[in-house]
Amino acid sequence: MFPSTCQRWSHRPSRRIFLRVGTAGLAGLSLNEALRLKSEEPVAQKAPQAANVIMVFLTGGPSTIDMWDMKPDAPDAIRGEFKPRETSVAGIQICEHMPHVAQAMKLLTLVRSVSHTIAEHTQGQSYVMTGNAPSPSVAYPSLGSLTAKLCGSNRGMPAYATLGNVPARAAGDLGTAFDPFAIAGVGEQAEKRAADTIGLPDGFTAEDLARRVAIRNRIDRRLDGASSDLPAQLDRFQSEAVDILLSDKVNQALCVEKEPESVRDTYGRSSFGLHALAARRLIEAGARFVTIGFGDWDTHANNFTRLRQTLLPQLDQGLAALLTDLQDRGKLDETIVYCTGEFGRTPGVNSTSGRDHWARAMTSLVAGGGFHRGRAYGSTDSEGFEPASGRCSPDDLSATILEQLGFPPSHAVSTRSGRPIPIFKKGNPVAALTGSGAETG
Repeated sequence: MFPSTCQRWSHRPSRRIFLRVGTAGLAGLSLNEALRLKSEEPVAQKAPQAANVIMVFLTGGPSTIDMWDMKPDAPDAIRGEFKPRETSVAGIQICEHMPHVAQAMKLLTLVRSVSHTIAEHTQGQSYVMTGNAPSPSVAYPSLGSLTAKLCGSNRGMPAYATLGNVPARAAGDLGTAFDPFAIAGVGEQAEKRAADTIGLPDGFTAEDLARRVAIRNRIDRRLDGASSDLPAQLDRFQSEAVDILLSDKVNQALCVEKEPESVRDTYGRSSFGLHALAARRLIEAGARFVTIGFGDWDTHANNFTRLRQTLLPQLDQGLAALLTDLQDRGKLDETIVYCTGEFGRTPGVNSTSGRDHWARAMTSLVAGGGFHRGRAYGSTDSEGFEPASGRCSPDDLSATILEQLGFPPSHAVSTRSGRPIPIFKKGNPVAALTGSGAETG
């Protein structure tokens, strides 16, 4: 039975400002933290080609050699159990167990030549989620936090939201003001008290909130003479919080049961299908970046059974539905869809019918927002060990996405301590994936 999501979504925002009204700084923001916030409004350095991003993170490291970059002519111990199938684009084949994505191939590009060297979960997740290799001196922000900082929020909606269990999702040195609005999932802790859900606590009215805002504004004016920047530093975070507390946009976006049965059936009734549909609704309601966490891809054992029976059917149905739905609604041109994991899996099948960690060659999927459609960019060698053409890194893909939003990799942001850092230390946009770039593959 499909859950009543209006009542059963569990909301766990990282920013407690959304949850507790009435403590210091309106909603739990300490004055010391508020003083560190910057009210800068960055201006895009080039004309943006996209406005929004939906990231699908396949936690654990998906076996992309069995999904997007199959090797049917390789030895048995490498090619595995699955067979390739044709797609809607001539000459591009993917796994036989992904018929819906095969049909949607005309809307997307497979980047088959992603390569890096961090084949460990925590560090690899940090690398891919931030677009910067882990550093002892900088806690790099996630791509969602970076987008929230650079693009800002729409009134009544958080700029950055996560659905499900998303690793490495935090804002790092940008500060907690740019952490995600984290939504845990469906059916978890449904009976949570009102103070731990979106909106105003029981017995606390909009008029009560307005009075506290007025008090804060008076304090701002009194402090203005001592520190002219203080009100601006406070306003960005707190104004957004007030807007969300007074707005029902988030809850309404999460009410996927308002969608026609036919639409919900198209996405599938799995957790991932539900999250994909909710992500589309959050973007339509004004969110700028939504990351979906989809776990259990660490297939050291029983790789083929787990892919065939559970993982691929959910991803295939939900991802294809998301792409097609965005296209049908006229939203794909402005919305980037980015599907990836922290690394791929070994070309060789191990003794337990699994594949182990492999970062030197993996495939990511990109679509919408100015990315080319119906292409396979790059290639790997005949056995999938290394890129043979079009080698690129997680930094490069991340830089390409942010450039589509209007920000080149050299663009700098200020940390909460005022330190400027480039958004990507090493990433370079892959021109062949967008605009008039030539196809490689």
